[in-house]
Amino acid sequence: MTFGKKGNAEMTTVLCYGDSNTYGFNPENGLRYDMNTRWTGRLQALLGPEFHVIEEGCNGRTTVFYPPERWKCGLDYLPACLNSHKPIDIFIMMLGSNDLKTMFGADAGSSAGGAET
Repeated sequence: MTFGKKGNAEMTTVLCYGDSNTYGFNPENGLRYDMNTRWTGRLQALLGPEFHVIEEGCNGRTTVFYPPERWKCGLDYLPACLNSHKPIDIFIMMLGSNDLKTMFGADAGSSAGGAET
């Protein structure tokens, strides 16, 4: 099934918006896992050429909280991200674990509320 339209070929666009897990952070060397290891790359391979999987991962990204690097607040960047990749057919958000850092004093409910926002 296809929804979006890219050029002359129909293609479904999947935007994956998340933190270091979506980025593909490799803790062994501080770099990224290769495309075939990252879950987004594996998703692209499973879905096939009718789908375009976009990785929008950022290490340390939160839902609504402001880390020292204020630009890592997911809510602030989301409108620009959605606009720059439109049309988007499927949106996958994987955020919340960084919200639980002690610096934010948040609990799971607060993180869920941030995701809802």
